[in-house]
Amino acid sequence: MTTIPDYKDLPYNETLQMHYSWGVFGEGDLLGALNKITPETVKAAVAEVQLGQSIGLGQPIDWPDPPFFGRKPYVHEIFPTGRTGYDDRLDNFYPQGSSQWDGFRHVKAREFGLYGGFTEDPQPGEPTLGIQAWAEKGIVTRGVLIDAYRHLPEYDPWEDVRITTADIARVAEIENVEIRSGDVLLLRFGWHAKYAAADPAARAEVAQRAPGRWAGLMPDEAMAEALWNWGVAAVAADNPALECAPGARELGSLHRRILPLLGIPIGEFFDLDRLSDACAQDGRYSFLFSAVPFPLVGGVGSPANAVAVR
Repeated sequence: MTTIPDYKDLPYNETLQMHYSWGVFGEGDLLGALNKITPETVKAAVAEVQLGQSIGLGQPIDWPDPPFFGRKPYVHEIFPTGRTGYDDRLDNFYPQGSSQWDGFRHVKAREFGLYGGFTEDPQPGEPTLGIQAWAEKGIVTRGVLIDAYRHLPEYDPWEDVRITTADIARVAEIENVEIRSGDVLLLRFGWHAKYAAADPAARAEVAQRAPGRWAGLMPDEAMAEALWNWGVAAVAADNPALECAPGARELGSLHRRILPLLGIPIGEFFDLDRLSDACAQDGRYSFLFSAVPFPLVGGVGSPANAVAVR
């Protein structure tokens, strides 16, 4: 079994002033922190199922509406294939347009490249670091919900609220839940709840904000260190980018710290509201988590395709 070093014992890039995990799981690794999901981890996760209750964590692909980050709405066409059959197709389909995974082709660590040090510009159909590698394994493990919006003092999820490692620890203590190696960590900041309740004019205004403003994880080194040392296999949230926005230059980018450098997959725009209510009802904030990313060879990202089973 691979010995996983503590964050401070990982190699250090002097230029970026950040630690990185390249080589920890072997040269040419395509899974990053997903390697922390072992057969033993999966078997233990199955024991989290007590009610037989499944809760989807993904939004429809036309959500948010209007789209964020300059994307265009998709076009859905249905057409007959004969007298009794139909087929359909999508144009303007963005795999990262709604509930999504950011794959290892999504963000570079500047001139040092993508996860593992791959410096070439990614090309369609070329498999290196493509999202299809995650699809081959699937993401099936224990999930933990950190419901910051429910348990922390009231805040506006559409403002630059910075959730710290201490906040996460505080919520975990309130929920009586432990973050374990191989977990998928789900963070509910309340962004989706406010968006779902907003009228079309307010939604349009939020989509056009530049820079964006929302509550999310503090993007500093302490957060990267905690996520690595907790052993999370992936981390996902209900906001547009996991980390807070607009943040601050001196804090750095959490995307850069954990996606290309530490190999921790990122999920965004997850719907965690129904899961929040279910967990609060019986006081259990851990569950079986399952997701199978879209097997697009060379893909940069994927719809989330995630579900919690309690």
